[in-house]
Amino acid sequence: MPQVPLVPREILFGNPDRIQPRISHDGTRLAYIAPRDGILNVWVGRVGAPREGFRPVTDDAGRGIRSYFWSHDNRRILYVQDRGGDENWRLYDVDLDGGATRDLTPFDGVRAQVIAYRKQFPTEMLVGLNRDDPQLHDVYRLDLETGNLEKVVENFGVAGWMADPELSVRAAVRLRPDGGTDLMARRPGAGPDAWDTVLSVDAEDALGTGLVGFSGDARGLYVISSAGANASRLLRLDLERGGKEVLAEDPRYDVGSVLLHPDTHDVQVVSVIKERIENWVHDPSIQADIDGIAAIQRGDFGITGRDHADRTWLVTFTTDVGPDSYYLWDRRTREARFLFHPQPALAAYPLSPMEPFAFRARDGLEIHGYLTAPVGASPELLPTVLCVHGGPWGRDVWGYSGDVQWLANRGYLCVQVNFRGSTGYGKDFLNAGNREWAGKMHDDLIDAVEFVVAEGWADPERVAILGGSYGGYAALVGATFTPDVFRCALSFVGPSNLKTLLENIPPYWAPMAAQLHGRVGDPETEADFLWSRSPLSRVDAIRIPVLVAQGANDPRVNQAESEQIVAAMRDRGIECEYLLFEDEGHTLAKPENRLRFISVAERFLARHLGGRYEE
Repeated sequence: MPQVPLVPREILFGNPDRIQPRISHDGTRLAYIAPRDGILNVWVGRVGAPREGFRPVTDDAGRGIRSYFWSHDNRRILYVQDRGGDENWRLYDVDLDGGATRDLTPFDGVRAQVIAYRKQFPTEMLVGLNRDDPQLHDVYRLDLETGNLEKVVENFGVAGWMADPELSVRAAVRLRPDGGTDLMARRPGAGPDAWDTVLSVDAEDALGTGLVGFSGDARGLYVISSAGANASRLLRLDLERGGKEVLAEDPRYDVGSVLLHPDTHDVQVVSVIKERIENWVHDPSIQADIDGIAAIQRGDFGITGRDHADRTWLVTFTTDVGPDSYYLWDRRTREARFLFHPQPALAAYPLSPMEPFAFRARDGLEIHGYLTAPVGASPELLPTVLCVHGGPWGRDVWGYSGDVQWLANRGYLCVQVNFRGSTGYGKDFLNAGNREWAGKMHDDLIDAVEFVVAEGWADPERVAILGGSYGGYAALVGATFTPDVFRCALSFVGPSNLKTLLENIPPYWAPMAAQLHGRVGDPETEADFLWSRSPLSRVDAIRIPVLVAQGANDPRVNQAESEQIVAAMRDRGIECEYLLFEDEGHTLAKPENRLRFISVAERFLARHLGGRYEE
């Protein structure tokens, strides 16, 4: 295998140079996230100014800022931040003129949700807070001038809210005790308590159903739902006369995202993720823009911002052999201005292309995924890492991944599998994963390994399994249910006991408990079944080394999930490494923690699979 240079871990997993550009609504200024004294903060400057013309406007000294946006009056940057990874998000704003930062939701143990903000109401927002009931978010109107919060909607048992163009809460998602979902709405002119169920679906369609937005006249409601079809479709529900119209559909793949015009709220672009993203243009007035953007460079793209005049768009390109590229698109001249790459240092290193692949599982179900091999390597008997995505109700997609490039650069074939239960492939595929944790969902992973071995690409004696969250659970299942397949396993925040996992969900997940119980198992009535699918129940079967890592403040997979299986392995003398990050939650936000984990994982893989390691 050709010896390409090692990409330093610091470049792959340290702080990015710059990320997440956001254009101000008047189109004159640009913001982005970049390190300030080694911690990610928001910087602002004039559009077109050199980097020296940008200044930091936030001063976070902890985990760094990862999500922010402009106020519609262009005077403020707003952002959310939690404490130590506890996911009790607080909303902050910083005055760009005076520089003062305010905590707009200063409540301990409360989780803030941004529900709506509109350019017609530049100093107002709707925010959800679970102050009165940890399980339910009421809606508050936030005055950005005074900081005053006024409760405007009392939660009556719903899991999500949506406002119309006039900043009035008129749609909601209610999760039923039977696992189904009701989409509710107030019809035009109806009183504040006049809620009607406008679409009701059973459990099989619940995960494929959700709100998108209101039409410009507020008489129509855009929703995505798999009701009446296999794959989720884009529908327009008529709130005055009833009835629905199908606006976009694919027989196999779910509608993923929808771009609405910011003023008319008409559907402009519908995106579907197949092997790659397909963008379907519904608004002929932007066809020339979409065609022009598609010609800028290789890769998949999305429109990630636009100014109030709708003259300047922010475009993000994704490719598999490099980090994202950000551009400003001028709709008058139809010209693109390159902004930056998040990790320009990566340009000095050859990266590996990601190739889609498919195979038949043992029961005949077609499974899709992606393969990434080391640069220049012939795919023959390579040491292999099966990298399992989290969720499990999510999916792997084509594009750049630091994890994938790290593994390929160290000499491994990286195998990503969208096993049954993954989203995007229609409800039949999604629901085929119901009650199949450590069952057919895991069989799909094993079948993927057997496929790449049968093709001669993977060395069957050197295969590892790695993942986080559900992927961490899958890694523990690999070590306990199928230890003969793998040489080693790496689990990050992976549940080890499904009963204790489900008994300790965050309080704001309570409305979705019925869905979780239907898709995984009921801890009250099916304790034995859940135990039979728990890695902790089969610790005695482990015959391979295991690396476990955990964030101490994780509200989804709490610390006990990792520590109970680590203790069981150590009691039995099983080779096990354990990393606990005291200041992290479900993800590793701090670069020093990411680098520590990757360094240990890299050494672990090199020891057991024989790949390369950066000293």
